[in-house]
Amino acid sequence: MKYLQKMFAVSVFLLVAAGMVFSGGQKAQDSGKGLVGVVMPTRSEERWIKDGNAVKEGLEKLGYTVDLQYSDDDIPTQTRQIDDLITKGVKVLVIASIDGSALSNQLANAKAAKIPIISYDRLLMQSPNVDYYVSFDNYKVGVQMGDILVTGLKLDQATAANPVIVELFAGSPDDNNSVGFYNGAMDRLKPYFDKGVLKVPSGQIDRAVIGTLRWDAAEAQKRMENLLSAYYSGNVVLNGILSPYDPISLSTLEACKAVGYGSTPGKPLPVVGGQDCIVASVKSILAGEQYATVLKDTRSLGAATVTLVDTILSGKTPTGLDTTSYNNGAKIVPSLLLDSVIVTKDNVQKDVIDTGYHTRAELGL
Repeated sequence: MKYLQKMFAVSVFLLVAAGMVFSGGQKAQDSGKGLVGVVMPTRSEERWIKDGNAVKEGLEKLGYTVDLQYSDDDIPTQTRQIDDLITKGVKVLVIASIDGSALSNQLANAKAAKIPIISYDRLLMQSPNVDYYVSFDNYKVGVQMGDILVTGLKLDQATAANPVIVELFAGSPDDNNSVGFYNGAMDRLKPYFDKGVLKVPSGQIDRAVIGTLRWDAAEAQKRMENLLSAYYSGNVVLNGILSPYDPISLSTLEACKAVGYGSTPGKPLPVVGGQDCIVASVKSILAGEQYATVLKDTRSLGAATVTLVDTILSGKTPTGLDTTSYNNGAKIVPSLLLDSVIVTKDNVQKDVIDTGYHTRAELGL
């Protein structure tokens, strides 16, 4: 009996020494400086893989353990992942949401467990339990989307007698970022609409009408095909497309190519902007098809998030936060806002390749 008791005591000691403490059947991991939970919306898009890796690698270099999860654009999966991370006892949660208003219960549970919440790039809405927001200035990004059309379509030279013809696309209605993008772009373009030099033949202008659920490129392509069929017969030629996202930019261009744009005299490809500076879009820009994109450097966003997490867990107070701009419907969320860059063929080398955001090999150069 004494031998069995001794062996049991040794076993318990080894389990504790190995950091394996069980509660309710769930193993809570804790090594280094603590466990941080990171939840990204999907693996199907290039940028979110870059974002997740940037945050994970940065935190691990500082000695944190990172549990990185991808929700594959499924809200129940994301809620379950966050619940699991709370159970594991993470020290901080970094969340890029699928639907910014769908996580109120999880955020309340995290608050009860005293886990700080960082809303990553997409603002978590309608909850007082969001501690920080890290993103680019979404309104300014929208202004840059408008700038792309102003420059690419030479709107300052246009006249009401020969107006420029465009169609508008917006981001997912359940993503608060799309509000900032839309407002910024429309504020930039409003003077040209007011002067009658910019026209939308379909009349589809409101964000609720032009939104693209889940930023789905295939849905955007279908809508573009329908617009071209309904409003662009005869001599009406589409000159430009407001696009909030590179895959939408590429899919709308494909719809235009299918009806002769770019290959028919008098029907050049429309000027199309975008956002996220994905490899396929940079290649398209270099090929003279997509006109431009907005680069939001995920490395900078990841680094800013890593610094914020480390500041919080070191017991320090974050500084340099915007405390007026982002209201999530329940509170003003203190925000760390970064700058973005418009990329055209002229500055791909300087702002994309030279900075290492994409390599020449990735771009096929």
